Amino acid sequence: MEFAEVVRTRRMIRQYDPERSVPAQVITTALRNAIRAPSAGFSQGWDFVVLTEPEERQAYWAATTDVDDDMDSWLEGMQTAPVLILCLSDEAAYLRRYAEPDKGWTDMDEARWPVPYWDIDTGMAALMILLTAVDEGLGGCFFGAPPETHEDVFEAFAIPHDRNLVGVVSLGYPVPHAKSGSLKRGLRGLDQVAHYGKFGRHTPDHV
Repeated sequence: MEFAEVVRTRRMIRQYDPERSVPAQVITTALRNAIRAPSAGFSQGWDFVVLTEPEERQAYWAATTDVDDDMDSWLEGMQTAPVLILCLSDEAAYLRRYAEPDKGWTDMDEARWPVPYWDIDTGMAALMILLTAVDEGLGGCFFGAPPETHEDVFEAFAIPHDRNLVGVVSLGYPVPHAKSGSLKRGLRGLDQVAHYGKFGRHTPDHV
């Protein structure tokens, strides 16, 4: 598939065919593309916990949902995904990397960082997985786990506590389902979000 088509057709998929498993090679391809994402200082402070077995996926949902609550349509649809990939960032990998001689910092003070690049880079890696899914004829969705459930997720999958759960990517073969109501907001155009030379100038000089 052409890259422009991958970008144009990508959307968050919230319902999957539970009878169609994702080929192992597709998962490997998605992960190989994920580790090609940019990272500050080539720190590569990310890890991916891949859940493909039914009991593994159920352990995730058990850790992040209240069994006493009624299952809403979003959760019911997401639980049909045959693959979940937990995307973890490693802050310490970045702090250590930038304390190395070629970076010039002599300490590992996170206050030096204007934003948490470890989380941003992991998010970009997640996007690579989503784009790969589309290119392979699958669908995917990036979503977060409620903060109060992170401890249970870490315990369920033996995740070290120096990692941060940035989000989860679900993968599978999409089936028709209702579009998100948020799409009614419409796509903001370049005439709204692109600023040339200074904020508020929406027309480039060369046009």
